[in-house]
Amino acid sequence: MAIETATAQTPPRPMRADARRNYERLLAEARTAFTQHGTDASLEDVARRAGVGIGTLYRHFPNRTALMGAVFQGEICALLERSRELAQAPRPCQALIDWLRAIVDHASTYRGLSQALMACSGDETSELSRGCGLPLREAGSELLARAQQSGAVRSDVVIVDLMQLTNAIALAVEQSPDDPELADRLLALAFTGLKAR
Repeated sequence: MAIETATAQTPPRPMRADARRNYERLLAEARTAFTQHGTDASLEDVARRAGVGIGTLYRHFPNRTALMGAVFQGEICALLERSRELAQAPRPCQALIDWLRAIVDHASTYRGLSQALMACSGDETSELSRGCGLPLREAGSELLARAQQSGAVRSDVVIVDLMQLTNAIALAVEQSPDDPELADRLLALAFTGLKAR
């Protein structure tokens, strides 16, 4: 008798109602924990506050980066939608700056997120990279290309470097919560170096 195995083409089975509730509670508690304590918050505490065991957390999210990717999915979708809106803006360079500023705001909301994104940028197999880093990089590539085509940004600037720079700015902002103008100053300084001559 042949045993059926799941393939990459086989859609995942829908979750049972209790599993769906556990999943949603874990996401809600993880979002709260990551906001309050950073992305290195205790996963055991997340599971406990969600009313499940750590094994249940790991059944849904095999590692911390998988949980982070799921928590940030809604915000990533909003950033991608914002990039589509800005792709129609009349000033391509300003559109790119505005979008990068939105990424800094998002990343600095969760202590440790910018560092995690920087760490996974070279690993395209990472769930955080696949769920967050790569989609943002693709969206940013389009905005960067428009800014370059307009003649506002140097042609040798690549999106990978620009995203690393943006994450570094977010990390600096995270470390300086008493300086609300820091992100704008650093982005302005960065774009001085990116301008086409």
